[in-house]
Amino acid sequence: MLAAPPAADLALPVEPAEAVESVTLAGWLSDGVGLDGFWALAVAAAVHAFVLLNLFGVLPAVFIWVERKWSARLQDRLGPTRVGGRFGWLQALADGLKLIQKEDLVPDAADGLLFRASLYVPAISVLMAFTLLPFNDRWVAVASDCGLFLILAVLSLEVVGVVLGGYTSGSKWSLLGGMREAAQMVSYEIPLALTALVPVIAAGSLSLREIGVFQAGWMFPNWLVFANPFCAAAFLCYFTVAIAECKRAPFDLAEAESELVAGYFTEYASFRWSMFMLAEYASMFVVSLIATLLFLGGWWTGIAPLDAALTGLNDWRPDVGVEGFGVGGYLANVLFAGVVCLKASLLVTVQVWVRWSLPRLRIDQVMATCLKYLTPIACVLLLGATLWPLGLLATLGRPTVFGSTFSASPSPLGGAIVEQDSALPNGDGEAGEALR
Repeated sequence: MLAAPPAADLALPVEPAEAVESVTLAGWLSDGVGLDGFWALAVAAAVHAFVLLNLFGVLPAVFIWVERKWSARLQDRLGPTRVGGRFGWLQALADGLKLIQKEDLVPDAADGLLFRASLYVPAISVLMAFTLLPFNDRWVAVASDCGLFLILAVLSLEVVGVVLGGYTSGSKWSLLGGMREAAQMVSYEIPLALTALVPVIAAGSLSLREIGVFQAGWMFPNWLVFANPFCAAAFLCYFTVAIAECKRAPFDLAEAESELVAGYFTEYASFRWSMFMLAEYASMFVVSLIATLLFLGGWWTGIAPLDAALTGLNDWRPDVGVEGFGVGGYLANVLFAGVVCLKASLLVTVQVWVRWSLPRLRIDQVMATCLKYLTPIACVLLLGATLWPLGLLATLGRPTVFGSTFSASPSPLGGAIVEQDSALPNGDGEAGEALR
């Protein structure tokens, strides 16, 4: 496998920093604070839910402001300039307060129960994806060895809410929008999953945390987007498919205002309409964060000395009177989480740029792009990524183009980053001297 670490006896000796034991929040509350097991779990779950709900609410508000300002610049306008100062920082908050105060209407022809419930399905599916995303090596609400598989599964539930919202609205525009979205999302899920598997093959794991740890070190060649040509092409293909999965232009045929008034949420207003918008913008961040973890180095800056310095903060442990709490480790977690969120936010900005730069496709063009082009391309990339290390092994005698594999250190936030390089085989087929 491409990700196979070198043998232990070939690694150059490195003195690691003192490891920091990784503990869960519930374990720390139970052992360090003295809470009962049930209450420790309950408090830990409440803390995780509070943090993720704030991310779900705050990040879309920021991205809405970014889109309004960015689109205004592209169209030679100013955008929000009044609410919250010169740059309109609080415009999204003002819009949210206005929507909450509006009257909640349900059409007479609508199915009242399903009409009210359908809007929560997309929001819950995106929130469930947040619980599985690692923001650094130690910050993840639900650590899973098959996190990528689960995230793709829960994100696919979003289409259920869209179809229900369109079907139960009692409007032909909403029904057509829901059917379009069902066909589009179900189709684009295939190339989305196939392209996501390309870096999984390179890293040898479905765990997003392990894939992130795997990319420690310098940006080139440790980030998986540089692992081989198939990973680089898979990143471009994944990002294109992700835009379609988020129902963004030029693939926003489910809510095409020039054809379907507003598509599947034509009959929704006030707070219920805003829930669909929150889910859409949060989904943009989720797919961007997945791309960051799979291709763009995760929470690493790509500058090895800087990452080593941030990791070294774990050794700073002043006594703050709380047993088991390390100030340096917490600060390192915050900084690494900021890095991964910054990368994902830049990809969200690219999605905004694409929306306001390209014209909308027709529905037949959207489906043809998926079925005739993106899906075959994704299949070829998956096959190529599988055969690439085998071809290199047969021709060069190693599974990578370069003479070293990626970093294979243990938990980077629990010790120093250890750069272990692979050894080239000698003429007798045995491992030769390790290379730096």
